[in-house]
Amino acid sequence: MIGLGNPGDQYRETRHNIGWMVLDRLADRAGWAGRGRSRDASAIVGGRYRGLDLLLVKPQTYMNDSGIAVRKVLARERAPLSEMLVVVDDFALPFGKLRFREGGGPGGHNGLRSIIAELGNEAFGRLRVGIGEPGRGFIDHVLSRFEPDEKLRLDELLDAAADAVEAWAREGTNKAANRFNPFELRPADSDRLAPPGEVDGPPGPDGIRRTRTGWRRVRTEGALE
Repeated sequence: MIGLGNPGDQYRETRHNIGWMVLDRLADRAGWAGRGRSRDASAIVGGRYRGLDLLLVKPQTYMNDSGIAVRKVLARERAPLSEMLVVVDDFALPFGKLRFREGGGPGGHNGLRSIIAELGNEAFGRLRVGIGEPGRGFIDHVLSRFEPDEKLRLDELLDAAADAVEAWAREGTNKAANRFNPFELRPADSDRLAPPGEVDGPPGPDGIRRTRTGWRRVRTEGALE
């Protein structure tokens, strides 16, 4: 699992780093947070999780050179492209939408463009995570942080995206796409009508909210490193 992002505190929690955030959520679930190691120009952690052998990779090159790290990891692991999923932000998708795709071009994403150029191949899976259309120049948009109403829903989006990655590992692209491509994030708080305890309602006193994919505790982002 390759999550794309940029290293450095100035890029932490920006839209362009949502691929890292999804992998951090998986590392939290597996109990691997804080156990990552630096290797092949990446932060890497992995092991056995719910019957799956997973390797979570966050390239530490800047986004435009992501392919360098990906090529090194694939060479060391001798992993076929069919076993690689790249988790990446997409400003062509509304905030909160998920979209699986098997192969294809970079779609304007420099991280994907670098991977394709380094591997000389487009035949790998991607999970695109919608970060919303830019209301300004796209570079400023992808390097910006989420708006307050988006931050309130970001935790649920990361949980859903982590669920989608796990489904891909278990079931493959087609079945995971059938389950998660229709996913709709709950409305912004100002648009919510459901009371606490109902689907899309606010969290209760214990910090637990009921969502379309189950009960979720509101929590902060974890860290793979």
